[in-house]
Amino acid sequence: MIAEYILRFVIGGVAVSIFAVLSDIFRPKSFAGLFGAAPSIALATLGLTVWNQGSGYAAIEGRSMIIGALAFGFYSVVTCQLIKRLHIHSLASTILAGIAWFSCAFLVAWLLLS
Repeated sequence: MIAEYILRFVIGGVAVSIFAVLSDIFRPKSFAGLFGAAPSIALATLGLTVWNQGSGYAAIEGRSMIIGALAFGFYSVVTCQLIKRLHIHSLASTILAGIAWFSCAFLVAWLLLS
């Protein structure tokens, strides 16, 4: 169990370093934040999942990550539209967009997996 945590730490650290280099390449710096922790943690998790559970299970996990990323993109667009166009307060916008995020995730998962 300790070895898995150490391996997760090493894989995550290497992946974070690679994505940090990528973030220095791209401009503007606000865009570079996309290459922060989330992709590296996802890659480390998928690597360990392949090792522990096999590639079939990792494929399901990867597909779930893609669905979540699509839903998060939808969440971002909805939040921006609510704040910029409708001038709704940021807290209310994030709560409403959160409902849209979960709805989108479940809808896409239902459409793809059924």
